[in-house]
Amino acid sequence: MATLIKDKFEAWEKETRIRFEQLKANEEKLNKIFIELYGLQDELDYHVDDKEVSVSLADRERDIKSLISYAVGCMFGRYSLDEEGLIFAGGKFDMSRYQKFKPDKDNILLITDDEYFQDDESDIVLKFIDFITVVYGKETLEENLDYIADVLPGSGTSREKIRKYFVTKFYKEHLATYKKRPIYWQFDSGKDVGVRGLFYLHRYDKNLLGNLRTVYLDKLKQAYNSRIELRESQKLATTNAGDVARYNKEISNLNKKLKELRNFDEKVGHLALKKIELDLDDGVIVNYDKLQRDPDTGEKFMILTKGIQEPKEKK
Repeated sequence: MATLIKDKFEAWEKETRIRFEQLKANEEKLNKIFIELYGLQDELDYHVDDKEVSVSLADRERDIKSLISYAVGCMFGRYSLDEEGLIFAGGKFDMSRYQKFKPDKDNILLITDDEYFQDDESDIVLKFIDFITVVYGKETLEENLDYIADVLPGSGTSREKIRKYFVTKFYKEHLATYKKRPIYWQFDSGKDVGVRGLFYLHRYDKNLLGNLRTVYLDKLKQAYNSRIELRESQKLATTNAGDVARYNKEISNLNKKLKELRNFDEKVGHLALKKIELDLDDGVIVNYDKLQRDPDTGEKFMILTKGIQEPKEKK
């Protein structure tokens, strides 16, 4: 049955307001009892300021972003639509626990600035749209995407705003939420966004980098080259100066992405051969550095987004 996120949020908003007012009234009642008990009516006020109430009211932007984060958790299998609570945080991954919505089988989701893979679930935005469709229904999809996008920064269609949020904001906010100890790690080739993508730390294995290179990076190179060929042919077919300028700009940006992607590919290729093992007991700081460092030479190859402090040198 199709559902509107708007309706769900408004019901949640009412529930939190009732809970908030009840808790505030209880706290004020207790204050009044103690004030009267000790005869402090002339010195203390029993009223409680809203900001001091220990339960939060609904907040649309915060709660929509929490929904996006939860969706990412379902995409990686941290959560499941079939069971409550945390489903996977280490051990043996069991795909049978996910029936309504399947997590990504390879533990790799690409974050691209445009839709280069039509109907390909390795694109995080397409996977997110699939999640919203499964949870809330196909009939309300567009209205739900609009409602989500309305609280996100920028302009454009709902899909464009959601994509931009994943490209520019999601990981920064994830780092802040987890106090720079993220559970999802972001591959990052650099400022031209040749490639960005997420994987779930608790599902990492030593073959992930090799898979990233041979499947995902190769597919992305092909997508960029196909888009360049398309724009070149469109440029030749038009006499409109504005269109020509637009095509040239996109071709130039795509070539920058390709160059950056090739450099990133070399770094990933070097590290993939090392089949680096991580030990979750060592913590994020140690492992974030370990995954980017040649275990034999100590040379560091930056393949993850900056923002995690360097581990302290052993004395």
